[in-house]
Amino acid sequence: MRLLCVHPGPLMYTKVFLRLEPLGLELVAASALAVGHAVRLIDLQVESHRAYFREIGRWRPDVIAFSCNYLANVPEIVDLAKETKHRWPNGRIVVGGHSASFVAHALLEHGDGAIDCVLRGEGEAAMPLLLATLARGGALHDVPGAVTPEGEGPKPVFVEDLNALRPARHLLRHRRKYFIGPLDPCASIEFSRGCPWDCTFCSAWTFYGRSYRLIDPEHAVADLKTIREPGVFIVDDVAFIRPEHGMAIGEAIARRGLRKEYYLETRGDVLLRNKDVFRFWKTLGLSYLFLGLEAIDEEGLARYRKRVPLSRNFEALEFARSLGIHVAVNIIVDPDWDEARFAAVRQWCLEVPEIVNISVNTPYPGTESWMTEERQLTSRDYRLFDIQHCVLPTKLPLAEFYRELVATQRVLNMKHLGWRTLLGTAGLVARHLRRGQTNFLQSLFRFNSVYDPAKLLADHTLPVAYEVPLPTTTVPSKRAAFYVHQARGERDRALDAGTRRFVVEAGARPFDEEA
Repeated sequence: MRLLCVHPGPLMYTKVFLRLEPLGLELVAASALAVGHAVRLIDLQVESHRAYFREIGRWRPDVIAFSCNYLANVPEIVDLAKETKHRWPNGRIVVGGHSASFVAHALLEHGDGAIDCVLRGEGEAAMPLLLATLARGGALHDVPGAVTPEGEGPKPVFVEDLNALRPARHLLRHRRKYFIGPLDPCASIEFSRGCPWDCTFCSAWTFYGRSYRLIDPEHAVADLKTIREPGVFIVDDVAFIRPEHGMAIGEAIARRGLRKEYYLETRGDVLLRNKDVFRFWKTLGLSYLFLGLEAIDEEGLARYRKRVPLSRNFEALEFARSLGIHVAVNIIVDPDWDEARFAAVRQWCLEVPEIVNISVNTPYPGTESWMTEERQLTSRDYRLFDIQHCVLPTKLPLAEFYRELVATQRVLNMKHLGWRTLLGTAGLVARHLRRGQTNFLQSLFRFNSVYDPAKLLADHTLPVAYEVPLPTTTVPSKRAAFYVHQARGERDRALDAGTRRFVVEAGARPFDEEA
């Protein structure tokens, strides 16, 4: 069968700070290729809707599979599905991905017959089964994880062996378009999947059932060896939870003499627990490290159940600075903030050397806060669920909230974007330009055109065609009811006794209480 994989267009923050290759979709495409199907991939982050419809008309795929990892992409996906069905009624349209797994029934309703199936769970496991079912004329609602107008299939299934996956990077037509900060161009790679913690604002643990699976170091490095880009973003939710795993991958990289620049994300307590791992990775080319602090006071940390004490977070920042790498941190703005709170955070942002990213507290389907947040939503427009807009009641008038928010975000622009940064990175930019790379250079001057209080406010007045569905149940007594994938105990939790104890001592609920 012919499968066209489609990644939707860019979100607000990707227009400035980064544009990542669609690694998840490349993995799904590879799973279909492995069982003999013809596959193409188009990324609407860097290609147009016109190019998408041209591809449909020329190639006439049997199945069009949209990746929906972010709620804000839902309206674009639904509209494309409807227009595609109108132009190509014989094509079967499937939507999958992280966010799609939590709003599957709503997607079918929005699609009004244009979407044949929503696949919940890991697409690499489900897509070959779906294609095989279609090839033999079977019913889609028999496929594990499938949600269709005719009914639902069995529960989603895990990929049995992550080592069997290798992304179909060759299908991506514009690889030079992907970057994250100065890493331009930049590829993405996965060393582990899942997260054993249970932060209220996050849906990684609810999607994967608090599972945590590792990719074999030799397999990970074999994949890395195929990457031509000089920059590599490690997409793991929390990098190097298991120190011996991080060391084994690093040692394999060193043996092969591979030299890249790396960007990764981790927690402050993981960084402090596994200092030797991160010191070693600094010698391998670790240049950028992202820490999700989320708050700079104990009250804020308690709100998000981050469970890393403030003192430990600041200790982690000190250690990260000592490594001589660039550190980025995230702070979550709550709609309850007033002028004084914004001013205090702005002052802190100016005083620290780190790159401070500011995001807005946004309850998402699939998170615990979606079920427990008592404040009523002020908007259910999917497009505003991008952690840059506010969908909860604000203490300040909304126009003032956005002025304060952008003023706080502008600290990042003052410190790390614009002409000052260009002068400081002139040599780096010159090297980029010699290779024909302009992503980073262009990003330095996009902030003011994208982050504008008036534009943010005006987005709330746009006509709304599709609304995020509200929770239909109360908080379940067993948190396993949140899960898309039901973890199978130790089989899906590659945590040794010491790491398991570390996770629980950091405040996460013991796994045996969630059965």
